Amino acid sequence: MQPNELALSICKFLSEKKAQDITKIYVADKTIVADYFVIASARSQTQVKALCELVEEYIEKMGGEVKSIEGAQEGRWAVIDAVDVLVHIFNDEQRYFYHLERLWGDGEKYED
Repeated sequence: MQPNELALSICKFLSEKKAQDITKIYVADKTIVADYFVIASARSQTQVKALCELVEEYIEKMGGEVKSIEGAQEGRWAVIDAVDVLVHIFNDEQRYFYHLERLWGDGEKYED
């Protein structure tokens, strides 16, 4: 699956799982770590952890590879490294603090 297709697929999956404020940002022209960032918000620490686990399972089910997961234990922020796509799941406070959209440029809001 191409990076853009994977990023869009993850956005749709996150929407189905009730994540909020889902954004996809193309970053390949700014960094070598990934082609896309997918950023989403969760309403609680429990939802951050649950979404992280569900996205990991989904990526693997789709034939993708999850290289690593960071930050999920605390439930405030998690990043899933799916090779060409980095998935960031934040609680509201951490999303506002890190504000990745401001750092990496305008993203495309995912609309279901």
